[in-house]
Amino acid sequence: MLKVDALSVQYGAIKALRGISFEVHPGEIITLIGSNGAGKTTTLHAISNIQKKSGGSVTFLDSDISETSPDDIVKKGLVHVPEGRRVFANLTVRENLEMGAYIRKDREGIKSDLERVFELFPRLKERIRQVAGTLSGGEQQMLAIGRGLMTSPKLLLLDEPSMGLAPILVDEIFSIIRTINASGTTVLLVEQNAFKALGIATRAYILETGCIVKSDSGKELLSDKTVREAYLGA
Repeated sequence: MLKVDALSVQYGAIKALRGISFEVHPGEIITLIGSNGAGKTTTLHAISNIQKKSGGSVTFLDSDISETSPDDIVKKGLVHVPEGRRVFANLTVRENLEMGAYIRKDREGIKSDLERVFELFPRLKERIRQVAGTLSGGEQQMLAIGRGLMTSPKLLLLDEPSMGLAPILVDEIFSIIRTINASGTTVLLVEQNAFKALGIATRAYILETGCIVKSDSGKELLSDKTVREAYLGA
């Protein structure tokens, strides 16, 4: 579904990504873990083409999207939910969700997906007329994910969805990611909470200073002593 080949990104003299390669297959939850500055967010930005690459290629559904504009990438079904939520603060919950469907013309499909979002996030339905900037952090994260789902993605990129959330909300967000995946959406997840991310991952890649240093199933990496000591505090 997604193939990243020898992807490199450079900020001036700083090499943020050093020729990384990995694949995402249909139906998987793939997670990228690593410390701050490892290159996780940069990887998603480069895939979505909101960050210029210095080398390598990205293929999505057998089509090279390395030079494709970000809006056309969305139209192909690859949707990026960015770090920090970035909801439209002055718009209501409904208006934010409708913005997610801006590329679509299928009114019945949009209506159906709106109901699906409200099933996943009942609190958003309760606050449908509320201005997004007045929502709690957890509610804004739900809205950001919901807005991404309104685009009807084939592959959903999620960047740090649990950042800054209370533990009970973290559990809820990860449960919802599983539900989204079970309903047919493939997920590429960047997450600082390595324990939670590996717990739901089909496979995972570990990034260190712009390089992939290890990959395996989420289950295997959870039980790996080196990984536990480095990323899980064990």
